Amino acid sequence: MPRPIMLGIVGDSGSGKTTITRGIVRVLGQDQITDFCIDDYHRYDRKQRAERNITPLHPDCNYLDILAQHLEHLRANNPIMKPVYRHADGTFGAPDYLQPKRFVVAEGLLGFYTPELRDMFDVRVYLDPPEDLRRHWKVQRDCSRRGYTTDQVLAELDRREPDSEQFIRPQRHHADLVVSFQPPAPGADYEHLDAKLTLRDSLTHPDLSGVVADGVEDGLVLTERPGCQELYVPGKIPSERAAQLEETIWEKMHFAQHLRQEKLGEFTIGTELHRSDSLALVQLLILYHVLTARHLVSLGAQSSRGFESSELEELLATEQPA
Repeated sequence: MPRPIMLGIVGDSGSGKTTITRGIVRVLGQDQITDFCIDDYHRYDRKQRAERNITPLHPDCNYLDILAQHLEHLRANNPIMKPVYRHADGTFGAPDYLQPKRFVVAEGLLGFYTPELRDMFDVRVYLDPPEDLRRHWKVQRDCSRRGYTTDQVLAELDRREPDSEQFIRPQRHHADLVVSFQPPAPGADYEHLDAKLTLRDSLTHPDLSGVVADGVEDGLVLTERPGCQELYVPGKIPSERAAQLEETIWEKMHFAQHLRQEKLGEFTIGTELHRSDSLALVQLLILYHVLTARHLVSLGAQSSRGFESSELEELLATEQPA
């Protein structure tokens, strides 16, 4: 059995990691995925952190060496006993026996902090929303789901800010995809966020130039930069343009057509379900890389890194279910 494909999704607290992951899980199937919480590797519980005046964002507050060992075991198809941190009361529970499935989806704060951690992931995604938007999401989540007041959440964000700047945000430089959802204008609604994606050359991305070459009028723009491409997807992209872009990406995954379904781009505001084309396209691009890695590993490759575009296209044409 081929080793599992390792997807890492890193970002500060409240940056949207769970929202991104939800659509990916729907497509791949929960029974095919091992959910892995990087933040379960805290060294101290909430009371101990307060006593030591240290935040969970600080590397010294986490067993990063054990985290790297456990990810290596999962990548090698071996089970682990994973620690469990309970956000509800800030204490630790009994460890979980975790068996890797076809895909391991790991999300948390410090997943790309060391070279050893970064090397464990086939696909590295960093979520980088503007700070005012992240703070809005953090307040919204922690007040509605975790029982905090707005003042408590804002005070904790201020206390964590130095560690966010020093330890969390620099990890974006090690990601294959950097995703920044942002309001198209000050005061704009949060249901139609634009998406700015930095697609680094560390992975070979699907060629979208033919679709977005004429996209200046509707805001869909692809820009070449040294070492990367920048794709800008407006939150109010016309539905036919979004469908055209999605079709282009799915066409490059003929080996995964059995997974195609209309469940991407969904998110909740309070208890109401909404859908965003820009979110759907971000999730689909991540899926492209996850499924491409799965296809290549099934063919005997070590990973999906280091391939030229022509070589990758030839391998992807090989008939082998993802």
